[in-house]
Amino acid sequence: MGLSRRELLRGAAGIAGLGMFGAGFSATPAEGRVVIVGGGFGGATCARYLRAIAPAVSVTLIERRTRLATGPFCNTVVAGLNPIEAITVDHRALAAAGVNVVQADVRDLDPVARRVRLPDGDTLAADHLVVAPGIDFDWFPIEGYGPKVTDALPHAWTADRDQIVNLRNQLRAMPEDGVVAIAIPPNPYRCPPGPYERASLIGHFLEQHKPRAKLLLLDAKDHFSKEALFRAGWAEHYGERIEWIGRPQGGAVVAVDAGNRTLVTAGGERVRADVINVIPPQIAGALARDVDLTDISDWAPVDHRSFESTRHRRVHVLGDACQGGPMPKSGYAANVQGKICAHAIAASLAGDTFAGTRLINACYSLVTPDHGISVSQVYDLNGRHFAAIEDAGGTSPLAASVDDRARVAGYARSWYRNIVRDTFGDPTNIG
Repeated sequence: MGLSRRELLRGAAGIAGLGMFGAGFSATPAEGRVVIVGGGFGGATCARYLRAIAPAVSVTLIERRTRLATGPFCNTVVAGLNPIEAITVDHRALAAAGVNVVQADVRDLDPVARRVRLPDGDTLAADHLVVAPGIDFDWFPIEGYGPKVTDALPHAWTADRDQIVNLRNQLRAMPEDGVVAIAIPPNPYRCPPGPYERASLIGHFLEQHKPRAKLLLLDAKDHFSKEALFRAGWAEHYGERIEWIGRPQGGAVVAVDAGNRTLVTAGGERVRADVINVIPPQIAGALARDVDLTDISDWAPVDHRSFESTRHRRVHVLGDACQGGPMPKSGYAANVQGKICAHAIAASLAGDTFAGTRLINACYSLVTPDHGISVSQVYDLNGRHFAAIEDAGGTSPLAASVDDRARVAGYARSWYRNIVRDTFGDPTNIG
């Protein structure tokens, strides 16, 4: 039996309770030192909310990059709908809010002593340490693919602005009757619907600029996120231009020949394409793996009540690197995890316990610039971990009207502006 509207709104109130000014968990001011490594959606959100709810706590954010391209809406840049500047963020607003932003790599991290050493020899000690290193690629399953060939066959799947622009430029330069191929990894990976939104918006680009071109999706999975909604949209807008070949048909890519721009599939097919986007299998960022924060899965196990590592006390792992259970690896999930972590740390430093909350996840994708689709899910704590509440989510209707689809596309753009502002403190210029 599904949840009533009132129960869903009660779940939403759990998120609202994590708002910037509504914590109220303790009359005792929190004091201490928190060091956050990684300035993406999880780390930046945690830093911003800690400063707001526990102003006496010293918060240091360590991030090696001055500017980051966001994963959300990167596909609009790939498809030429927005410039790269529209999805570029920095940490100036966090610094202005009192976060000590340090631009540096981390030389060493001791999770037992909760100390971070920087390349210049400086050492930062913390009462709580937050690690948000994002993902790394597992290069081994795809023979011939690695860092040396990503310029020729871009992944465009991280905060690297150059990768996203490279893929966009390759699409612009391809022949009018060319072939685009996207190699899609097995689960789990960052942003489950992302490859299919990318295919959709590339399909839109081809319709507009390369009307005789074709797009192949070579997938390591049997099924994919929002499959029915994407397939219906592809059939309506792109006809046979987009072809999906899944794992049962031998679609998983097992090798690449970068020099000949060729992919080799598990089914033994050799697929040559003018533009090749390889999205490799993924694991937690190296920092988490190198300092004993991950297990045999190569992801970091955490207690969802606080996102504290189950391997080291007062060390928290956020975002794509952690085992989020049913929560997707996404900017939305990382943002919410950052809020939970900030409130839990502030409560701990004040000598209290943060009780946790029910959460809602909403995920938007664009099939065309004016055809948006969405899914949502409610999660509740079950012991130390979140579990999806059965029948508590929802999806866009397959038979949505043109106006409703355009409305959801508008919601997607509004959601992006709001989550960037909520995370980094700055609006964006997304169109």
